Amino acid sequence: MLVLIVAYLGGVLTILSPCILPVLPFVFARADRPFRSHGLPMLAGMALAFAAVATLAAVGGGWVVALNEWGRYAAIALLALFGLTLLLPALADRLSRPLVALGLRLADAPTGGSVFSPLLLGVGTGLLWAPCAGPILGLILTGAALNGASVGTSLLLLAYAAGACTSLAGALLFGHRVFARMKASLRTGEWLRRAAGAAVLAGVGAIALGLDTGLLSQLSGGGTNALEQALLDRLGPPKPAVPQSARQDRGGLMLTSAEAPAPAFTPRPLRDQGPFPALAGATEWINSPPLTPEALRGKVVLVDFWTYSCINCLRTLPYLRAWAEKYKDAGLVVVGVHTPEFAFEKRPANVRRAVKDLEIGFPVAVDSDYAIWRAFGNQAWPAFYFVDAQGRIRHQLFGEGQYAKSEQVIQQLLAEAGPSRVAAGLVAPQGLGTQAAPGTEPVRSGETYIGQERAEGFASPGGLVAGRTHAYQVPAALRINQWALAGDWAVDAERAVLARPGGRIAYRFQARDLHLVLGPAADGKPVRFRVRIDGQPPLADHGFDTDAQGVGTVDAQRLYQLVRQQQGARERLFEIEFLDPGAQAYAFTFG
Repeated sequence: MLVLIVAYLGGVLTILSPCILPVLPFVFARADRPFRSHGLPMLAGMALAFAAVATLAAVGGGWVVALNEWGRYAAIALLALFGLTLLLPALADRLSRPLVALGLRLADAPTGGSVFSPLLLGVGTGLLWAPCAGPILGLILTGAALNGASVGTSLLLLAYAAGACTSLAGALLFGHRVFARMKASLRTGEWLRRAAGAAVLAGVGAIALGLDTGLLSQLSGGGTNALEQALLDRLGPPKPAVPQSARQDRGGLMLTSAEAPAPAFTPRPLRDQGPFPALAGATEWINSPPLTPEALRGKVVLVDFWTYSCINCLRTLPYLRAWAEKYKDAGLVVVGVHTPEFAFEKRPANVRRAVKDLEIGFPVAVDSDYAIWRAFGNQAWPAFYFVDAQGRIRHQLFGEGQYAKSEQVIQQLLAEAGPSRVAAGLVAPQGLGTQAAPGTEPVRSGETYIGQERAEGFASPGGLVAGRTHAYQVPAALRINQWALAGDWAVDAERAVLARPGGRIAYRFQARDLHLVLGPAADGKPVRFRVRIDGQPPLADHGFDTDAQGVGTVDAQRLYQLVRQQQGARERLFEIEFLDPGAQAYAFTFG
């Protein structure tokens, strides 16, 4: 119930957001009609349409984006006709034929008539509404994408839309009173009708040109976002402290590449943090039959939450493999729990391929429904949970690094478990490619998402245009941590998809390594690409997935290392050009 209240209040606050402006003309065009028979059905249709489309967009694929794009076109045409009939009464008279009866019904339905006309107008408005994604809506959509479609997801989105419509209802009731007074005293009803038609057409034009999701999304929404964040902080559950080396972080300042020599280890008490939660709910197990806490009793268990496109997770793998091998005879079992961040990581075939390519030999639970994640109350990738032989959690660690301490905890729990001799010393594996340790210099660039839902630092003129293909340009100059698109791209909640060959992405960064989560075309066809650094081939600074000339191929949905600078974390301009259509781009990470 508390979450529904927060979602509703977040919707109420949208009246203060600039992204509400394009739909106001459609709402106020009904200000001269009774609220109960016209305003209320229109707002109900708007809320239902938005909740339905947002639910599908959060959990669906490219077909949902394409379907919604055609829906937007139909809604734009319908509302444009509605605006013309308001603006030009003579045109409304000429169009009184069955073929366009629907348009006339929207414009001239009698006061006491059916609610169908305003309801349909509201549905059209809901198809066009693209609210600014503040913290509350972002949280709802992220949860929907991660956990899949559910009644709870739809209720949260409906609560958010109901909150927005509540504030619009207040504005509509106020507008109705003003309209009635002006009409009675000044007899300007016809001019007001025409002004409403012009406003509707202006709103249609703004939406058709993408100004609703481009220009307006760049106007200051900081006040609204601050209010939403304050609501979350006050009413939401407390958040555990998560270090910068975990996936939730956007700063990337944790220095983890050079492990200091292990100090003399003195075992210290490790407090009991609760029972080993159930491992039920995994959609599949890799490298092992299904495991349970009961079957693992008597073993020391290290549970690792990871996802295969996460750079912080990948850099822990050399240590996890080394520990699993070194301590297997002493009673250690490493259990990987693969919980996805992006939709493509939910596919079992993709996870199986990643486990094979990454040479992971220990058991992996495929947690695509977040069942095990929720059972542990986990909050970040990667996360280590150390379980003793009695089935009790004794230690937790979030993020990469602190490998010496982690191994010493393993040794202590094994020593507690029984008479088996525990090997001394600490492992020192050397990872390659994306599994290599990060650089030792401070990194100024943090994780950057490309999808509209969590995008930051986007600098192409006009902003991101979500839900349809749009032609983008790279500006003349980019500041540090700004990025831009060039060419024809379709941007949805979590990715950008290239429509035609020759599209580019540019990013000005400061870090030793640059990684990009990419995918091939939807049909699996590989996509060729070419990388440039400051306009030149990378040569010695090329990443693991390119050659010295910057040439590479996207053949799977995964993280690609595109830059590894030999002279440390210098500020550079990165550009990648895709030579084939269909490339999917998700997120930048650095190290």
